[in-house]
Amino acid sequence: MRGKIIPVMDVRMRFKKKFKVYYDRTCVIVIEVGNISMGLIVDSVSEVLSISEEDIVDPPDMRKDGNKFIKGIGKVGNEVELILDCERLLYKEQLDELTTIQSPEDEV
Repeated sequence: MRGKIIPVMDVRMRFKKKFKVYYDRTCVIVIEVGNISMGLIVDSVSEVLSISEEDIVDPPDMRKDGNKFIKGIGKVGNEVELILDCERLLYKEQLDELTTIQSPEDEV
């Protein structure tokens, strides 16, 4: 990632949460949506997990977009983890705009 400029989005704003001042636990998680790299600002990261596909199930069908950001539910030991659908964090217009701005030729 060194030398590469990527767009960054505060996930709190996307979920219509109140702004929270950044502090030493605030993190930027770099993801790839399609072939676009972007950073997600999150309050903190407690751990990074690898969950096998057989331990992931589809989320329950909740009407009125209740789970539109949830891609799956993963089981880790006795815990349940929600898996976000990162493509849905962006509006289609934003994704289209980023695709035109960021191309492989732009990499440093």
